[in-house]
Amino acid sequence: MEGKKLQSAKKKKMINNTIVHIVLAVLAIIWLFPIAWVILTSFRAEKGSYVSTFFPKAFTLDNYIKLFTDTSILNFPQMFMNTLFIAICSCILSAFYVLAVSYCLSRLKFKMRKPYMNMAMILGLFPGFMSMIAVYFILKAMGLTEGNLIKLALILCYSGGAGLGFQIAKGFFDTIPVAIDEAALLDGCTRWQIFSKITLPLSKPIIVYTVLTSFMAPWLDFIFAKVICRANSDQYTIAIGLWKMLEKEYIDSWYTSFAAGAVLISIPIAILFLFMQRYYVDGVSGAVKG
Repeated sequence: MEGKKLQSAKKKKMINNTIVHIVLAVLAIIWLFPIAWVILTSFRAEKGSYVSTFFPKAFTLDNYIKLFTDTSILNFPQMFMNTLFIAICSCILSAFYVLAVSYCLSRLKFKMRKPYMNMAMILGLFPGFMSMIAVYFILKAMGLTEGNLIKLALILCYSGGAGLGFQIAKGFFDTIPVAIDEAALLDGCTRWQIFSKITLPLSKPIIVYTVLTSFMAPWLDFIFAKVICRANSDQYTIAIGLWKMLEKEYIDSWYTSFAAGAVLISIPIAILFLFMQRYYVDGVSGAVKG
């Protein structure tokens, strides 16, 4: 009797697992379908945005070549370098701000600590682009909306409020025993030495997570970049350039190159995530435990 029950339970479990795997496979196909379509479109030889078939009738590399050779209207290499410079600088500043603020809120006890965390949580409920008009006029008053200073303006926009996103990093720092800090203080270390020489080496997962998220924000942003760059085409970022390719006067000749550009800008992010995936997952799980 017990053998039959055990066999029935195993059969039921196998059926449930099969159903779950089928559902997950269907969801994976749905998720991968747009990605496959963009990749196929990037190799499509036919021009224009309206096609009747999923698979291209002919394949070509001309769409990728055009991005780097035809710079008369849309200078993709320059836009790529602009975005890379802004993303790297913003990433360095944002990561430092987030980690420093998170460490202070995790380890130091001061009067406005809890009100600040509550305020940061409330401000985090509102999307950042709500303030973009006010931010633009502040930057304009400072003379940062013309020429190469636009890059500095974008770096300030992306990194200036980074300290408000401390929640995940703080949760991770909370998991590091306070006794380590106390022992270091007894040995004569300053708070900066504890932070830079003890806490950060123990926090590789959250550092990787913070760097990834800090890099992705400016790399993918369109709204702030469009508002601040305006008609300064030599300062355009990749997001603005890809959007321009879909405008009425360019879409017929640049649509397949738009798909090629979308594939190219996704490669650095994909490589970073694949290479640092283990640290990324550890950072999030550590923060949740904290």
